[in-house]
Amino acid sequence: MIKVSFLYPYRENGRFDVDYYCNQHMPLAAALLGDAVKGWSVDAGLSGAAPGSAPPHAVVGHVLFDSVEAFRTALAPVARELQADLANYSDGPGPTLSISEVRVSR
Repeated sequence: MIKVSFLYPYRENGRFDVDYYCNQHMPLAAALLGDAVKGWSVDAGLSGAAPGSAPPHAVVGHVLFDSVEAFRTALAPVARELQADLANYSDGPGPTLSISEVRVSR
């Protein structure tokens, strides 16, 4: 299992509509990516490590896939449509992507 994380940096006075991202963009992404998506979640930044400091990321979206290949295959035909939606929730640059292997510890 892999997790693709979309990291949107925090910007002072930047616009990021987390409600739109959670209620519109992520469901759209899941629908367009289809059965390749095994789950998704969103982290909304609250703070940095120091009290009162800004978070490093305004929002991080996570999407689970079986493999990197499954992610790339699902994304290729819909990437432009998903990128075009960025203006609906943010006035900043697009996200940085991070692809990780998911490991679970008990």
